[in-house]
Amino acid sequence: MAEAAAIAPQRAWGKGRLVAKPFAGRTRLSEFYQEGCAKIRLPDTFDATMEAVLINSSGGLTGGDHMEWEFSAGEGTHLTLTTQACEKIYKASAGTAAVKAKISVGAGATVHWLPQETILFDRASLSRRLDVDIAEGGEFLAVEAILLGRKAMGEIMRTGLFQDCWRIRKGGVLLHAENLRLNGDIAALTQETATLGGQVAFATLLYSGVDCEQQVEKLRALVGGANGGISHYQVAGQDKLIARLAAADGFALRKILIPVISHLRKGASVPKVWNL
Repeated sequence: MAEAAAIAPQRAWGKGRLVAKPFAGRTRLSEFYQEGCAKIRLPDTFDATMEAVLINSSGGLTGGDHMEWEFSAGEGTHLTLTTQACEKIYKASAGTAAVKAKISVGAGATVHWLPQETILFDRASLSRRLDVDIAEGGEFLAVEAILLGRKAMGEIMRTGLFQDCWRIRKGGVLLHAENLRLNGDIAALTQETATLGGQVAFATLLYSGVDCEQQVEKLRALVGGANGGISHYQVAGQDKLIARLAAADGFALRKILIPVISHLRKGASVPKVWNL
């Protein structure tokens, strides 16, 4: 009997889109689309804002999986985007998982991009991209946190690939661009003082609003002696605040992040799906 032909493993694929509009003083749904393993749920916020919870129903990502998200907040709306749980990136036997998010923030609108942590397991391979366009007068807050394995479970990401690309524009001007790439011997690379100094949890926070400069010293006081720093920049007349933070594990990182996020959300806590 001839040898059976190799069968390519099934790969997860999902695409979700949401457009918010102002109506009767509240943020309302204008367009909604979900396909594949990308699901979106809209819990009641009991106020004028909207919260969208993103779900990957495949339960995690591995090499060859692909997710796309697209969101648009109309003029004067307030939209918070979060995830149901931490996104888990498992060992890749072949290929690289790809995640893309595209966000549009209208004039006078507010968007908070607050996904829970991404957990990278040993030999994971992930390429991620975030593209944001902010109109004049719009406010945008983004937090992306990474865990290199789950320390409490004795897991270590020894090798693999993680690359992250951000392109954020405001008023048509490039406000922030960065490319992060960790490849190969991740365990050795992250031991270097110039990278993480042995820490396995890290996060980048970006905030663009009219009060950026006023927030710097307040946030530095909140962060205290944590590993990392907070800086304010002005690019072509547009302001941004950047925070880089690192910690020994996910729990320690959240204890630093949550007060910072809450402060920038004018006292509102993180979404309820977050659990400390």
